[in-house]
Amino acid sequence: MEFSNPLSDSGPHPLDSLQQRLDYSFHDVGLLECALTHPSYLQDHPEVAESNQRLEFLGDAVLQLVLTEALFQLFPGDREGLLSKRRATLTKGTFLATLAREIGIDVCLRLSPGEEASGGRFRAAALEDACEALFGALYLDGGLPVAKRVVLGLYGPLSDRLTGAVDADNPKGRLQEYIQPQHGNDALRYEVSQIAGEDHAREYEVTVFINGQPAGSGRGKSKKLAEEAAAQAALETLMPDSGD
Repeated sequence: MEFSNPLSDSGPHPLDSLQQRLDYSFHDVGLLECALTHPSYLQDHPEVAESNQRLEFLGDAVLQLVLTEALFQLFPGDREGLLSKRRATLTKGTFLATLAREIGIDVCLRLSPGEEASGGRFRAAALEDACEALFGALYLDGGLPVAKRVVLGLYGPLSDRLTGAVDADNPKGRLQEYIQPQHGNDALRYEVSQIAGEDHAREYEVTVFINGQPAGSGRGKSKKLAEEAAAQAALETLMPDSGD
């Protein structure tokens, strides 16, 4: 199966580069390919059996388990509520999208031409899904010990990640501060573009517009969280260092 690198015409194959960043070589490369396959890709490739959606489901659970254990050991004095808050910070969509960019998942995504043309390769929701799917693929290929080693290696010191995340807790405010001097108070608009799931498990997708032009999209279990994710995605486009 072919993967093209839209950011470079030379250099190592993007899958090889990704595995080097992971410090892990897949025994079944098909699992890695599946993790990087956006649902839109199947439209033009009927020979591909499935997208990364099932692996995303598995990878979410793997990530939750790995981080739960790590935080439990790292913060022995924390009660359940604070541990849950720390874990939520490290697993929210904007964080995972940033992590995906750090390791080069965006370069490796397989998308339909239409999704590519609309900026899907850089869309936070697609990167979040692929990141979780990658963790699911690691679990299936190497077991929990491998998944744990790779995940914690990618995250690095969790205390540092949490400290950095505190500064990013108000992406809507930071986006407003960035946009207001140039475009005024009314330049930003948030619009719900999709609502999915059952009544008890809603998931919202929101797009933020700057002077009527889409600037970022994000997902969350509430409209507020989705707006924050959209604002963070816009910040990472306008200010690439904002996700650090």
